[in-house]
Amino acid sequence: MWRRVALTTARNEAAIVAISPHQATSPLRVLIAEDQFLLREGTRRLLEEEGLEVVGVAVDYDSVIEQTRSLHPDVVLMDIRMPPTHTMEGIKAAHEIKSEAPEVGVVVLSQHDDESYVWALLKEGVAGYGYLHKVRVGDAAQLVRALHEVASGGSVLDPRIVERLLALRSRKPGSALGQLSSPEMEVLRLMAQGKSNVRVSQELSLSVGSIEKRIAAVFSKLGLSEEPDLNRRVAAVLIYLRESATVN
Repeated sequence: MWRRVALTTARNEAAIVAISPHQATSPLRVLIAEDQFLLREGTRRLLEEEGLEVVGVAVDYDSVIEQTRSLHPDVVLMDIRMPPTHTMEGIKAAHEIKSEAPEVGVVVLSQHDDESYVWALLKEGVAGYGYLHKVRVGDAAQLVRALHEVASGGSVLDPRIVERLLALRSRKPGSALGQLSSPEMEVLRLMAQGKSNVRVSQELSLSVGSIEKRIAAVFSKLGLSEEPDLNRRVAAVLIYLRESATVN
């Protein structure tokens, strides 16, 4: 499940896991799915001004599926709520697209910070998926970066969601996180905030080597020892976010 996954937060500087920028020899080909005309056309213009190729636009569930099949875009940028029901068509379409064409990236835009939407989108894996708040459309650099990362197999999660999941959390009884010591949990918490090993070492006033040993212990206790380092880091953060429970 964790193969070729890179999870970042689409914001200022912080990232849960840093990955290399998407290296493309031709413009990224994007399909936009949005039923609101002004937002759709504004997004198209923004992306084209940034050098991306908008290969088509869709206005509902059926048209985004049909155009993905016919146009073969690198990435689909779509609203989470589209006709016919304006509920979760974007998530349903994302899963349909990935089941038929795993190489196509999908970025879902939403006005909602509710974590249930995130888990619904990522329930079958995170590679090639992105979940962004609609305010990101106003920041061309962040949006384009997110599209490139998802198209290259990475995963982008809006920082609003990360912050919500990190706020007032504790470990569930029986969670795999219960195996971690307090120092190991502290390191994992800082990893989930997007801090590199160097930044974690600075915050905890420990050497980078000591932090690396704690991270290795986290990977081992969470059963991630056999995964490549980048994938293990992503998997550990997702376990932390998913298995921590809100304190009442």
